[in-house]
Amino acid sequence: MNTRLSDYPAVVFAAQEPPCLSVYQKTHRRHPDNQQDPIRFRNLVKKLDEALAGKYPKRMIESLLRPYYDLAEDHRFWNHTLDGIAVLGAPGMFKIYNLQEDVKDIAVVSDSFYTKPLVRIFQSHERYQVLSLTRNEIRLYEGTKNSLDEVPLAKGVPRTMVEALGDRITSPHQTVASYGGTKGPAMHHGHGAKKDEDEIDAERFFRIVDKSILERHSQRSRLPLVLAALPENQGVFRQVSQNPWLTENGIVMNPDALGNGALQEKAWSVVEPQIRERTAAMLDDYAEAHAANLASEDIEHIAAAAAAGKVSALFIDNDARIRGALDRQTGDITPDVSGEPAAGELLDDIGELVLQKGGSVRVVPSDVMPSRTGIAATFRF
Repeated sequence: MNTRLSDYPAVVFAAQEPPCLSVYQKTHRRHPDNQQDPIRFRNLVKKLDEALAGKYPKRMIESLLRPYYDLAEDHRFWNHTLDGIAVLGAPGMFKIYNLQEDVKDIAVVSDSFYTKPLVRIFQSHERYQVLSLTRNEIRLYEGTKNSLDEVPLAKGVPRTMVEALGDRITSPHQTVASYGGTKGPAMHHGHGAKKDEDEIDAERFFRIVDKSILERHSQRSRLPLVLAALPENQGVFRQVSQNPWLTENGIVMNPDALGNGALQEKAWSVVEPQIRERTAAMLDDYAEAHAANLASEDIEHIAAAAAAGKVSALFIDNDARIRGALDRQTGDITPDVSGEPAAGELLDDIGELVLQKGGSVRVVPSDVMPSRTGIAATFRF
């Protein structure tokens, strides 16, 4: 049911037949706080109904809202939420995003989806993934500074060695058995438990895992990948891995011995120094570009450059909000006077435009922003 956050660009960039329905809601992970979540969701769906009424045929409205009302009654879903949800619907389309960050409750009906919270969360510089690896099984997690949650493996990614190798497993799983009566010699049933065969199986399993994680997860998320595994498995996996997002350091211990909280703490201790280093490099690049007149912190200048496809990298202050309307063709800015809760978040609108034009966007904390305007950009030319 849940859509992976890494798939959100397909929603941002794709043309969608209106009306487009967007619901964002803060949720809770545990009882009893989560008991009010479905009630609040129904109230947001009612706002969608009110916004649609009189503008579209009743049958169409019922068809659009049916998945929302069905979700409101899905008790299993509401017992397994994280910190927020985004629910996007349109004719022939319905997607649910389970979010690791909370969001403001909002219901929007428009000609396009309201995606700004998704953009902010997806472009956060603090996200990463953890690959928990043993010789029998893998798990994949996605985390932030404060949370770590298991994510479903994409289709085609084997969870176990048996799934990966099937009948091609060379090492035996049978024990020694006796044949020919009590006086007969003990005979080995199977191929014999040989260490080299175990190593062959492990290497083949790890190659398949590495390839499938790279193709079906890392290339989509482009997030740092922290390996949690015993020392011997770290060595074998790193020898065969082709994943450029695999971090140099990992969690060198049996991941099955770690609870979720301990795994998150150890993963963050690996990722945080790399985040600081990467952020420092980006800020150095910005300073060099600024000295060469290839950077700006003026929002009007940046908006015009974004519309022209000139922005190479964009920085957005995570805590900043600037209201207004953006003309995506010219980059012209108009002060917001509508008062609509979903309208006129200029920083996010510019961020979406930069992404559509092939630039990169980073949402960063205020203390590392290279400007005081809430926005900064480097230009291609």
